[in-house]
Amino acid sequence: MSIGRSIQVNEDLYTEKLASFKQNERPEAVLLVADNPERIKLVVAWSNLDVKRAETLTELRGESENEVWEWLWENTKYSRAELKEKIGVPLSELSLEIKMRPLIGNRVLYPDGTVNSFVQRYLREQVLKLFEAKPKRPARKAS
Repeated sequence: MSIGRSIQVNEDLYTEKLASFKQNERPEAVLLVADNPERIKLVVAWSNLDVKRAETLTELRGESENEVWEWLWENTKYSRAELKEKIGVPLSELSLEIKMRPLIGNRVLYPDGTVNSFVQRYLREQVLKLFEAKPKRPARKAS
């Protein structure tokens, strides 16, 4: 098999494996984010970050769900500095890593820059509630 063909197969495998996780999402992931402003900020920042797949993918070492998930993440590239900036809270590298771990491990964040669709819906509903709760101000009359 040529190198070009090998890269194409790996990219197809990456896309296929990621799609499989997205098709099998669990709604319980919302519980990690619900009523947790710090995690909400991280999720929102993640979804607005430039996240890319590595140009050269590593070899998938196993087929277990955890091995595949780790492989997807080890082939994910993003700027930690940009993520910390978008979160808007000063964090050390270690602190950022500790805060991301449960979101990655419980599949709230995806390695393509997207988030669990149940979490995304929850956040949209929260935003809509904010708009509904704001009292409408009467329009000013022109003098």
